[in-house]
Amino acid sequence: MGSALPVLSGAEVVRVFVSFDWKMVRQTGSHIILVKEGEPVTLSAPNHREVAKGTLRSLIRTAGLTVREFVAAI
Repeated sequence: MGSALPVLSGAEVVRVFVSFDWKMVRQTGSHIILVKEGEPVTLSAPNHREVAKGTLRSLIRTAGLTVREFVAAI
């Protein structure tokens, strides 16, 4: 199956997106904002000890990745 999302912290989530060429541009309160060259969307990752699975799934979808690709990059 390979689509089970692990429990990750905000910092771990950001690290995985950075591996896909997303760049951290700023931190606003409890969120980390990421952008990617050529992408019209920005990602707003919560900088929490645990990122909710629904939130993580939404971020992965917004980034144009599959859960499988994301999990493989952890």
